[in-house]
Amino acid sequence: MLNEGDPAPDVTLQMMDGSMVPLSTLQRPLVVYFYPKDDTSGCTAEAKDFSALAAAFAAEGVALIGISRNSPKDHAKFTAKYELTVPLATDADGSVTEAFGVWIQKSMYGRKYMGIERATFLLDADGNIAKAWRKVSVPGHAAEVLDAARALKGNTPS
Repeated sequence: MLNEGDPAPDVTLQMMDGSMVPLSTLQRPLVVYFYPKDDTSGCTAEAKDFSALAAAFAAEGVALIGISRNSPKDHAKFTAKYELTVPLATDADGSVTEAFGVWIQKSMYGRKYMGIERATFLLDADGNIAKAWRKVSVPGHAAEVLDAARALKGNTPS
């Protein structure tokens, strides 16, 4: 499991346009949030919340990216349907969720299965994990992450 202060894994993301992008080449600081599935109630609320605050993150110089195992085509539909402004990446082979330790055993109605833990990581300018949120509860989460990003940058919430 990754802890605060650890370097972010050196993984490659598949973007919505199909391109492959190393995580290390994305703007830093960077918020990486993992979510289980496009177009479900909790995941939609989370994506809309991060999209609503995207300009505030950008004003702090902090980039955002959401990651699930949905296909680039599914991400494109999801983005268009809800007018999302946060870029989404696909983890088709599971290597990214495995590297971040968010591919976990879940249980629903007594049935055990593997799935993505809703988790968020704030990476600092050096690519280290400045803050990690596990088992995220969606309401208010994006604003909490923005506050942590501001604190990382030495700014106070407005």
